[in-house]
Amino acid sequence: MHRDQALGRAIKQAQYRQHRALDTALATVGTTLAQWDALRAISRSPGASARTLAAATFQTEQSFGTLAGRLTQQGLVERRPGHGRRIEHHLTPAGEHTLAAGHKVADEVLADCFSTLPESDRTTLLGLLERLTGNDGH
Repeated sequence: MHRDQALGRAIKQAQYRQHRALDTALATVGTTLAQWDALRAISRSPGASARTLAAATFQTEQSFGTLAGRLTQQGLVERRPGHGRRIEHHLTPAGEHTLAAGHKVADEVLADCFSTLPESDRTTLLGLLERLTGNDGH
């Protein structure tokens, strides 16, 4: 296998392992990785549209709309009319509680996922991935 293919596969394997561990652990606080990620996005951008939130969570607008509907039914998200036909998304108190519980779980899971790397390697890896994704501040 070519080096770049091996690198791409290793990144995908690490992500898959992390997602499985997060999904399993988040179930203990009554949510899923997709739901918790949506709650995080709404928390970061209260009042945002489905289009904005879909982009922030790497989903299609339709997929995000379905997910937001489930979160609304669960009492975690409130949808309100916005400007024009836009629907704004806000967390409810129950949504804030689930988000906070998810943060605690995620901190523990991710610390475990990266535990084999010393702090300096974690910093280096973060910097390299930020350069690859264009999030290095330049």
